[in-house]
Amino acid sequence: MNSSEIEKAKVNIIVEIVQYMPNAVLSKTIIKRITGNVTVSSFAAGEELAEKISPFDNFIQIIDGAAEITIDEKKYTLTLGQGIIIPAHATHSFNADEQFKMISTVIKSGYEDWSPYPA
Repeated sequence: MNSSEIEKAKVNIIVEIVQYMPNAVLSKTIIKRITGNVTVSSFAAGEELAEKISPFDNFIQIIDGAAEITIDEKKYTLTLGQGIIIPAHATHSFNADEQFKMISTVIKSGYEDWSPYPA
């Protein structure tokens, strides 16, 4: 077992895996593989993650609070239980107007066929 992952075959309350810390964004890896990973993160109110681009699709699900996510300059507000897929190669950022927790699932497949050059 990867020591940074949570224990396998053990029931977990996902929203409790990572706590809130003032002025911080915290993350804990649930599972990490070559083909992708699942991470739970907490954002203190007022925190943000700057705009970035990932080469992979990323499914985000809010498990506590509400988050503002910007994807390719379009803003989305997600609340408890809602999810969204951030497409591969899209610019995206996160903003915590209030504290929130999310699960991020990155799938590293399908990108083999992607090319920045037209056929």
